[in-house]
Amino acid sequence: MATTVGRAASSTDQRAGASGAAASPRAWRDTLLPFATAAALLVAWQALAWGFSLPVYIAPTPAQIARTLVAELPTLLRNFAPTAVESFVGFLLGNTIAILISVLFVHSKRLEAAFYPIAVFINTIPILAKAPILVLIFGLGMTSKVVIAAFICFFPTLANMVRGLTSVNPQSLELMRVLSASRAEVFWKLRVPSSLPFLFSALKIASTTSVLGAIVGEWIGADLGLGALIIEATHNFRSPLLYATVFVASGWAVLFFAIVSFAERRIVTWKPGESA
Repeated sequence: MATTVGRAASSTDQRAGASGAAASPRAWRDTLLPFATAAALLVAWQALAWGFSLPVYIAPTPAQIARTLVAELPTLLRNFAPTAVESFVGFLLGNTIAILISVLFVHSKRLEAAFYPIAVFINTIPILAKAPILVLIFGLGMTSKVVIAAFICFFPTLANMVRGLTSVNPQSLELMRVLSASRAEVFWKLRVPSSLPFLFSALKIASTTSVLGAIVGEWIGADLGLGALIIEATHNFRSPLLYATVFVASGWAVLFFAIVSFAERRIVTWKPGESA
């Protein structure tokens, strides 16, 4: 009997190992596919630029942009630092305020009815229209850029967090009430776990839009930052530097997104509607 059980367990382990071995190449293929696609697009871009003899000031080749990235690296790093700080601080500020307000909304329907439409209205104002007003209020320093980045992060997180906090499983909520759980226990043990998948969906959006908000703020008025460098390169027809700056900004946004996605995989191990 024990021998039969041992053989069955061994067979199960072998099948699991084979499944894992089969999944491993697939995982590598899925990981490498975006890089292969990006490389193919760069090769096509280089070939088209050569084939049509496009002027450098219109469309520099990837090789020219790469040379500019190396030659102008000190300038790019000097302008990258303030943009990274502004976007990161704005990300923290906007999302923290959105989470706190969403908690208030969930515990007070009157507050939600009174202020949620106002939040929707403010969100409908384009960021390019809000940015000059915020610069006038907070000045040309880093504060205005942080506030602009926070504004652009705020509403998606608010909307998702309110939905997440209210999307608890009805049976679980009823069970908590039967067990005479306090409002604090319902919040921390039921509502917060239920809201985390929704929250991280918003945070991944905010990780990229916060960079956009910082750059828009720098467009309005700044002497330093990737947004200011984009304006300078455009006005001086330095297209390779313009493209290089855009690549640096996009690279930071992608890295920021990857960090938030990594945190989500480590923290959220269930799907919306499932119990933590």
